[in-house]
Amino acid sequence: MLGERIRLARRIGGFSLRALAGKVGVTAQAISKYELDRDIPSSGVLLRLSKALGIPVSFFIESDGIELCGVAFRKRSTLGKKDQGRVAARVQDIIERRIRTDRLLDLGKHTGFHYPPGFPRKVKGENEVEVAAGDLRVAWELGFGPVECLAELLEARGIKIALLDNTPSRFDALTASAGDNSPVIAVRADAPGDRQRFNLAHELGHIMLQPKAGMKPESAANHFAGAFLAPDRAVKDELGRRRSHLMLTELASLKEKYGLSMQAWVYRAKQLGIIGESAARRLFADFRRNGWNKVEPGNPYPPEKLRSVERQVIQLIAEDVVSRQRAAELLGRSTQEFEELMGEA
Repeated sequence: MLGERIRLARRIGGFSLRALAGKVGVTAQAISKYELDRDIPSSGVLLRLSKALGIPVSFFIESDGIELCGVAFRKRSTLGKKDQGRVAARVQDIIERRIRTDRLLDLGKHTGFHYPPGFPRKVKGENEVEVAAGDLRVAWELGFGPVECLAELLEARGIKIALLDNTPSRFDALTASAGDNSPVIAVRADAPGDRQRFNLAHELGHIMLQPKAGMKPESAANHFAGAFLAPDRAVKDELGRRRSHLMLTELASLKEKYGLSMQAWVYRAKQLGIIGESAARRLFADFRRNGWNKVEPGNPYPPEKLRSVERQVIQLIAEDVVSRQRAAELLGRSTQEFEELMGEA
C-alpha cells in the first residue's frame, strides 16, 4: 500500500523516477523499489519525499485509497501519456479525499450513485437523445428551468466531481469510475463557466447514454449536453417556435440565465427547427468573423464551485471530528489557504 501511495504522489507531481530521486537524495532504483513494495523508506526518506512532493506524510500512510477505473479523456484531447497520467493521479487524489470526507460524516450510504429508472439508456438517434435528456430532468425533479450549479447537483446525485486547476491547456474533461462504483467527472477549474457546464453535461451524457451502432458517442453526448442544460420546452418558451434570426443581445441574456454559451443556443435553435440552416450559418459566420467563436462577447459566465464540499469539511471541524490541519488536507489546501477559507466562511 505504501508503494502505491508513493507512486501516486510522484504521478501527481509529474516527476520521473530519476527526477524525484535527485530531490530526495536516493537513487532512482531505490524509488522504484519503494513503489513496488520491495523496500520500505526510512522515516527520514519519507519526510524528504513529503517535502519534495509537497504532500503531507499522512498521505503516504492512508489505508483507504481507491483506484480509478475506466479513465476516458474527452475525445478531442491531445494530452500525451505523461500528462494523462498526471491528470488521472490528481483526480484520484481528489476523489479519495472526497470519499474520506463522506465516510467521516457517515454519508457514504446516503450519497452513493444509483441510475434513475430507465438509465443508462440505449439511443439510436437525436430524437431519442433529446427524450433521454428530458426524462433525466424529470427523474431528478429539475423542471424545465436553468440548473443553478451543475457541479453541486451532480455531487448530490452521487457523481463525484473534480475541478482541476493548473492543468495542461489541452485538457478539457474526463470520466472514470471510483472504487465505490461512483461515476467520476473531472473538468478544468479555470475554464469559463459555460464551457465547464457543457463539459460536465457532455460527460454526464457519456454516463447516461449507450449509443447504438451507427451513432457517434461524442455527437450523442454533445446533443445530450445542450438538451439537458436547455430543454426543448424552455428553448421554445424563450425563443418562440419559429424565427428568421436571433439577436446577439438575446443570446447573451440566455447565456447569463442558463449558463449555456451563445453558440450552443444557436445549435439548440437549429436542432429544434426554430431557425433554419441558413440562419444558423450566418450567425456562426458572424461569430468567426469577430473572433467570438473563441471568446464570446459580454460578461463571462462564472465558473462552477463546490461549496458543499467545503461546508462538509467545516462541519467536521465544528463537530470536533478532525483538526484544522486534517481539514486542510481533506480539501487539498495548505494550512494558510484553509485559514483564509475559514475567515471567509
